Amino acid sequence: MPTLGLVHNSPMLAGVFNEIAARIMPADVKLLHFVDESTIKNTIAAGHLQKATMRQVIRLIGSTFDAGCDVATVTCSSIGKAVEMAAELYDQPVLRVDRAMAEKAVTTGKRIGVVATLSTTLAPTADLIRRVAAERGKEIELVEHLCEGAFDAVMAGDGATHDRIVGEGLTVGLKGVDAIVLAQASMARVVASLPEGAVSAPVYASPELGMLHARDVLAGLSQGAGK
Repeated sequence: MPTLGLVHNSPMLAGVFNEIAARIMPADVKLLHFVDESTIKNTIAAGHLQKATMRQVIRLIGSTFDAGCDVATVTCSSIGKAVEMAAELYDQPVLRVDRAMAEKAVTTGKRIGVVATLSTTLAPTADLIRRVAAERGKEIELVEHLCEGAFDAVMAGDGATHDRIVGEGLTVGLKGVDAIVLAQASMARVVASLPEGAVSAPVYASPELGMLHARDVLAGLSQGAGK
């Protein structure tokens, strides 16, 4: 049975990815969730990805393989650098959930907007898009927009203020871009709540695109094994 390990920084994400998997994954694919909130909380507190957190992420990914997973997907963009390190250390595929999203944005247009509520997520996502563009030999213009105050609002239980600030970022802060990348998947509901036509550019979020990529990698492994 093909098994996908999902490494999260919040227990709430398990439900999000279960829902996507139910729609797009073959029925025989099993999901195992691994949750460690310290990876994001310590990164936010430090303002950057620390070496201790990188080691913890690498250990978590190892845990997925110890538990029998064939592929590991890490669902947090803030710790992407550690994910890429882990990919060098393990023989099994280790995936960044946001890689497919970055590739899609780079193929869509030249002027790419990136929106986030945390600088610790904005920077790694922007860096990934730049690297994907460089790999493809494509010149891009990156417009980074940090939704100041939105994260504090949602942490205080004020979802309405979070949604208003993010909505302004999408409609005003990133006006005129060819594509918009959501550095945090939690913003997708804000996009869905905006009036039709409020955001003129295509908007890409990582969970669905990342899971489609994981599905393709799992299928490739199965074919390679002659299953």
